[in-house]
Amino acid sequence: MTEPDAPVPPSATTLSRLAATVEKLRGEVAEAHAAAEGRALIEMAKGVLVERLHLGPAQAARQLGSLAEQAGITPLELAADLVNQAARDRITEVVDEFMMQTARETPTTAVRLRTAESAVLAGGDSQRVAESMLAHAVAPLGASAVAIWAAAADSSLSLAGFAGIAPDEATRWRHVPPGVATLARRALAERATVWVEDLQSSGLPSIGRSGGRVAIPAGTGGRLLGVLEVCWPYPLEPQTPQVQRQLEALAELCSHTLDGGTGTGPGGSRPDVADLVTLADGLFDSALVLRPQLSATGALMDFRIHHANTAFVDPAGRPRGLINGALLLEAYPMASGPGQLFEKVEHVHATGEPFRADRMRFTELVDQVPLTVVASVSISRHGDGVLLVWRVEDKAARLATLLQHAQRLGRVGGFEENTATGEITWSAQLYSLYGLEPTADPVPLAQLTRYAHDDDARAITSFLRTVLHRRRSGSVAFRLVRPNGITRHIRVIAEPVLDAAGHLLMVRGVYQDISAQHWTEVALSATRDQLAHSEQHIAEQNRLALQLQQAIMPAQPSIEASGLRIAVRYRPTEQHHSVGGDWYDALVLPTKQVLISVGDIAGHGITAATGMVVLRNALRGLAATGAGPGQLLTWLNLVARHLADRIFATAVCGIYEPDTRVLRWARAGHPTPVLVRGHDAMALPALRGVLLGASENATYTEDQVRLEQDDTLLLYTDGLIERRDAHWDECVARLLRKSAEYEGPLEDRLDALLHGNASNTDDDTCVVGLQVT
Repeated sequence: MTEPDAPVPPSATTLSRLAATVEKLRGEVAEAHAAAEGRALIEMAKGVLVERLHLGPAQAARQLGSLAEQAGITPLELAADLVNQAARDRITEVVDEFMMQTARETPTTAVRLRTAESAVLAGGDSQRVAESMLAHAVAPLGASAVAIWAAAADSSLSLAGFAGIAPDEATRWRHVPPGVATLARRALAERATVWVEDLQSSGLPSIGRSGGRVAIPAGTGGRLLGVLEVCWPYPLEPQTPQVQRQLEALAELCSHTLDGGTGTGPGGSRPDVADLVTLADGLFDSALVLRPQLSATGALMDFRIHHANTAFVDPAGRPRGLINGALLLEAYPMASGPGQLFEKVEHVHATGEPFRADRMRFTELVDQVPLTVVASVSISRHGDGVLLVWRVEDKAARLATLLQHAQRLGRVGGFEENTATGEITWSAQLYSLYGLEPTADPVPLAQLTRYAHDDDARAITSFLRTVLHRRRSGSVAFRLVRPNGITRHIRVIAEPVLDAAGHLLMVRGVYQDISAQHWTEVALSATRDQLAHSEQHIAEQNRLALQLQQAIMPAQPSIEASGLRIAVRYRPTEQHHSVGGDWYDALVLPTKQVLISVGDIAGHGITAATGMVVLRNALRGLAATGAGPGQLLTWLNLVARHLADRIFATAVCGIYEPDTRVLRWARAGHPTPVLVRGHDAMALPALRGVLLGASENATYTEDQVRLEQDDTLLLYTDGLIERRDAHWDECVARLLRKSAEYEGPLEDRLDALLHGNASNTDDDTCVVGLQVT
């Protein structure tokens, strides 16, 4: 049995022949396309010759060939030149400008643009237009792809035609939903050409690979129908104005296809204006059907009011007959400003994006008086027409909304009760105050006690008697117990409504939730009680401190001992709630020496008073040891740190020797004593020594001064001279001046210093004087 022959694989020569055949057929198809596009342009030129020279079609063809041969150019180039001269349109302007500003005149641009235009007129297919535009117009500029986008009424984009883009890529981009921020979407929104140097770095998604891009809105009569997007395979450098105008002319060519109804754009399903009029008449709100009004060059000038619906109410009070047929800016001239109505209508007409506004202001002139109304506005595009719908805001509804918000914020609810029929009307807030469902029955005033606390029943009964029986306005505050057991504090204010005969018709009033106010008053009352208790406690403490101070340091008369005359003046602060800690002492020791000391405890009140007692008594006990003033202050510092509740104090301590008239003294952060000799007064040297209680191992320098006959030594606290508005040295200088000027007994000198001081610190004042007799 013979086996069938196995298939013989094609040889390399056979594959080469097949590839060459395919390539040849592809070239013939391309040539056929180019010839077809060229024939359309030649047919347009032949039409020009037929019109101008009154020739037949055959004669026009022969004349075109003869003229091209005489000029030494191809018939296609001559055809482009004839069409340019005859059309004098935007493409002709681009060609003329380009040729005037280029160094080498060439008909290439004219042929390229007119060939693209002929493809549009001949084919009318967006896909065919994209292919021809790439081949004849933008490929010579270095572009590698073209995409034609059609804009739909819902702001979506669809790919109407493409060239130089892979089919699978085009399939993925066949529809772009509304709201996706693509390069074409941006051109439509801005209504301007968008140039992008490199698509990848711009962050805007789009069809095709990365590289330079330009997106040009395509429209006619002020209405944008789509976008022409041209792609370059490399980053795009800034283009010349001539190239920019050339691309804009190509975008206008695209709008012819998108507007013709054969592409995938919105033109294929354009609604008739009669349908739009029917739609407007079916609305209950005011509506206008607008049609674009174009200039001779095709630019949008205004909108014609094609129809005002039956429900239309003019804000200026004009009848519909005066509005129908008028231009929008003539009927409403105040709508032409930035952000006003005309700008919104123009944007909707251009882009197809609908506009909505809940509250938009309209200003119109009524007898030359501006009238402003607020309305909700809706604008949408339908084919060539624009539907403008508005609803003037109802003032009564607005006031009702404001009242509702006011009641909610103030926790207030209104009511009205018809006493004859028993009908009760509640505002929505009242149901919330009572804790009831909105579907529940309102509570009559007569049943108010059923929802109130038992203790408030008498007050509510008196309120009802005043309103219902005495027929006078009244109010009552009570505790309302909700069904869930929560208690709220409520105030009710009601007034009766009477007829002409004085009979009660109804009762109107309000409920107000005053719980927050009630608890605030309770908190304030508790705070006042606590404050009064605190003030009483502080006053008691100060009274005890003052009694303690007066018991330890009673007013001392002048004394004489060991050849000294000693006088003391002490004045407590005028602020009785701020008892200070100034203290003094003058004591003859068993050795016949005299101990003199003055001190000032930091702080006020009972703590300062008890601290003063501790230090004063401790110094008296330590002085019995016979130690000098420096050592006494060192020991007193330890007492302040360890044997008391951390006292901080200043002090001056001196021991006077009667036999030698020598005073040894030391200081712990206290003002230095003042020596008055004759008509001179001077402060003793400021010895080293920190205040008591500040340091563990503090030591105090000791000095001595020999007193002469009639010398006076003054020891004082800072309350005698200190001022808030003066430097300490100025205060001391004033004390020295006053001390030197005075002549008289020691007691009078101290009285003059005490009553004539300029201190303003409201502090205790203590001054001790020693005079050698």
